[in-house]
Formats: sequence, structure tokens, C-alpha cells
Amino acid sequence: MQMTGARAVCEALLKEGVDVIFGHPGGAILPFYDALYHYPQIRHVFVRHEQAAAHAAEGYARVSGRTGVCVATSGPGATNLLTGLAAAKMDSTPMVAITGQVARAFLGTEAFQEVDTTGMAGPAVKKTYLVMDVADIGRIFQEAFHVAQDGRPGPVLIDIPKDVQAETFDFVYPKAKPRAGRSAADPAAIEEAARLINAAERPLLIAGRGIHISQAWDEVLELAERANAPVINTLHGTSAFPRHHALGYGMLGMHGMYASNIATTEADLIMGVGMRFDDRVIGRPGSFAPAAKIVHFEIEPTQINKNVPADVALLGDIKRTLETMLPLIERQPRHTWLERMRSLDRAHPSIDVLASEVVTPQYVLRELNKIVEHSADPVVVTGVGQHQMWTAQFMFMPTRNSFVSSGGLGVMGFETPAAIGAQIGRPGATVWCIAGDGGFQMTLQELGTIAQERLPIKIAIMNNGYLGMVRQWQELFYDHRYKEVSVSSPDYVKLAGAYGIEATKVTDKDDVGMALAVAAAHPGPYLIDFRISPEENVYPMVPPGASLAETVEDPRTVHHREPVHIMGEGLVSYP
Repeated sequence: MQMTGARAVCEALLKEGVDVIFGHPGGAILPFYDALYHYPQIRHVFVRHEQAAAHAAEGYARVSGRTGVCVATSGPGATNLLTGLAAAKMDSTPMVAITGQVARAFLGTEAFQEVDTTGMAGPAVKKTYLVMDVADIGRIFQEAFHVAQDGRPGPVLIDIPKDVQAETFDFVYPKAKPRAGRSAADPAAIEEAARLINAAERPLLIAGRGIHISQAWDEVLELAERANAPVINTLHGTSAFPRHHALGYGMLGMHGMYASNIATTEADLIMGVGMRFDDRVIGRPGSFAPAAKIVHFEIEPTQINKNVPADVALLGDIKRTLETMLPLIERQPRHTWLERMRSLDRAHPSIDVLASEVVTPQYVLRELNKIVEHSADPVVVTGVGQHQMWTAQFMFMPTRNSFVSSGGLGVMGFETPAAIGAQIGRPGATVWCIAGDGGFQMTLQELGTIAQERLPIKIAIMNNGYLGMVRQWQELFYDHRYKEVSVSSPDYVKLAGAYGIEATKVTDKDDVGMALAVAAAHPGPYLIDFRISPEENVYPMVPPGASLAETVEDPRTVHHREPVHIMGEGLVSYP
């Protein structure tokens, strides 16, 4: 069928099942937008900034399990996408980014809005394509969607010169190639891992984002229950295992639960399931889990032995691997180990809410948790900083794959555009966007997108007047020398009102619950400006350069705690 390259792109998107894209038009991508006019079945979400397009595509992909698609023009449009693409790569999110480029005759001439998009994007994505022949569009798009989803998911970029988009040719989309299903790990490795699990006295399971990617929630739950292994999670592993389960102990790492961190120092076997043992999880290099054998479930070969040596590497799909392994796992009571975990949790409750007359972020999130736990399909999206850590600590997400945050790259401003994508990716969900006042101001223009698309997102701004996490480090490690961390804010209620969004400001602790309830019940978008205590710190905390065994608790509460008793040989007490 004769058509332009731009229309061929639209046809390719339909062939790959794409029905929504996030983008911002510009000169070099105009032929595509003209073609898009004829494809109403593809919903285009017009964001106010290209970085937001990438974050929205990631939020969409994370909650839907589908490949997110974002679009931008050449030059600054493409460079603005790069932050979002790098974030998606580090957090294993399948995306396809489409960028316009100057016409082929002008490549390399420093033409208006020309940059080497594929050259710059290379390190930030799994693969790049520069379409120099219009006849390659079908093949490239088919391959790009496969690459984005194959193995460890990630973003792919396709750069298309403007004249290629306008060129007419006879378009035929390639026949779908049979794709090998995700396979289990090596059978001998599975048997050896099962043997180690069965022999362990103090097994511990760390749940990561790979569980969501593989949709292995049921299998991980069964593994934990068969092995009677306590389960802790990474930031992205939040909502991979039921937090209210008797075996669930919450997040580990730099701001993880005290019991979770100390458990890694006492375990004799660690099952790392769909996680990459990054620096925020393991603490000081070489100090992680000194007494434990490591069984690493991972789909990406380069992550094996990268930060923590594995005694058994299970390279393959988690769901397929566990389906093979579960019949080999023996049911064992492990009473002593479970009682040890319970004693740590009782004596060191990491998420205390201190008595306070002012509005604290911990109190806000505890009250929000009461609402979220009784919601039919809640999704929580955060930015990066103190509010992110408090949210991961306090939100006991009742549904699977319902927590979205920027982890590896740690992008401030991620929350609002990612919430847009999450709301569109899961339209029946109640999406809560938890923001800091610093990060929110980086992408607050996307309130315009929320209003224009009529998205019922609920925004809770933790407004403390600081870049909170940076201020906390300046307080604790730089002798209170605060420099450039004080943040002024607009009147967020008036700002939301200018976009036609309902909003309120909360300064009194007694008003927190009602404000959250009103927002939850409101049929459209709603913003709450919580004026929280300005110098609240996130605890527990692993100081820089320390091991998980050196986790610091909130000094305001630790002296009220019971001492922790040694439960058996080889177990260490950390009162």
C-alpha cells in the first residue's frame, strides 16, 4: 500500500498494539503529526515538556505492562527526552521513543535544531536506530518493540529525518516473527539453589522489580511460604509481596526498615529475586550479608556478580524458574528464625509516628495509607527525595504492581508526569501523586496536561520549604551548613485553581484526614498542599560508607525501645 513514511509509522504503531502515545510536536516531527490526524484510534497526550513525555510513557508502561511510547521533535525536543530515557533504562522499563530529525541532506551541517540524537542517546537506551531508508520503517519498528521487551526491558530510540517521514513508498509490515518465550534457568542451577534453600536455617528473600516484570507474584508468595522465609523488598519491589503478610517486613537499604537491614547481616541464605544488588541496597561494598550464601534470580547476565558475588546464579525468567523450582522446596517451620525477625520488628519499629502538634509527613502518609488500603485499585507515584522514602516506608500497597518511583537515576520531577502515564495506563485506578515542593516545581507545568486530559489524579505535596534530602545531609554530615536548599513556592492552591483544578492547603494536623478523604472522593483532579514540619529527617538511615549493620534509628525514639535479645548461636544483637 502506497503511503508516506509518517503514515507507515502510525501503521506500525497499530500493528504493535499501541493506542496511546505521549508527545510534544515540533518542526522535524510535523509530517508524523499530520499523519496522526488520520489515526484517531491512537490517543495522543500532549505534554508541556518532552521530559514529561518520557516520564509519562514510563509511568504508563510500569502499571500496564505494555511498551510506553513517547514522541519529540529534533534538537531540544530530543535532548529533553534523554533524562526520561536514561531513567527508564536504569529502572528496566520498556519504551519506544520516536524523534524527528533534520532532512538527510542537512545531516552533519549544524542545521537548525540538528543534534546527533542517536549518538547522544546511545548510552541511555538499549538500542538506537536512524532511519535513512523509508523502506526500513516496518522492520525497524518491529525490531524496536521486540528489543524494548526482550530480556531486561528498557527504552529504544528511533530517529527519523523529516524527508523520510514525507517520502512515499509501498509499505508492507513484516510478518510477525515467532518469538521464543522466556525460559527458566538452568535445571542444574535450580536444583542446587533448592538444595541451599532447604538446608538454610535463616533464609531471607529480597523482592525486586523483576517480580513485577515477570508477573511472578504468586510464585514468589508460594516460595516464601514454603520456605518460611521472611521477605524484604527493594524500592521497586514495593507491592511485589503483601506487606501485611506475616512474612513481610518492608524495604531494606539506605532508608530501609531496621529489622530488614539487620536481617541481611544475620541470614545464612539470601534469595535476591529480580533485583540487582545496587549500592542503595547493599551499603558499603564488600559488607553485604557476610554470613549468607547468595542465590540470585536475574534475567540480565551483566548483573550477575556485578556488586555481590552469587553462589548460585539463576539466569532466566523468574516466573518460569520458580515454576520449576517450587516442587523441590521443602516446607520447614524455622521457628527460631521467624521469632528472631518478629523480635527485631517489635523492638525496632522503624515507622513510628511521633506525637507532634505540627503536620509531619509520616502522619500524612499514615493517614493516606488508611485510605489507600481500602481503595479498589490504588496506584501511588512518587518523585525523589525524603517524601519518596517516607512513602515507601508507610504505604502498605494492597494491590500488586501499584507503586511507581524513579529509582536508579533518581529524577526529581518524575512524579507528576509519571502519574499522568499511570492514570492513562490504568484508567480505573485511583492514582496518588506524592511530591516534594522542590521536585514538584520541576514539572508543575504538567498540571496543564492533567487539566486538559481531565485526569482524576490526586496530588499531595509535602511542602517543607527545603530540598529535604539535601538539607538532611547538610545537617547530618556538613555540620548544619545549609547552602541553597531553601525553596520558595507559589501558592499551590491558586496555581491549581488557575488550571481549573480543585485544591486545598493543610496547616493543622486535625485537618489531614478530612483533606485526604475529600480528595479521594472528588471525581476529578485534586491537589493538597501539606505544610509539613520543615526539618524532619528520614529514619532509619545507613550513613554514607557504612554497612547495613550500622543502620541508624531515629534518635528521638530509640531510647524508648526494648533491648533486642540474642535468639541463638550466630545471631548478633543490635540494640
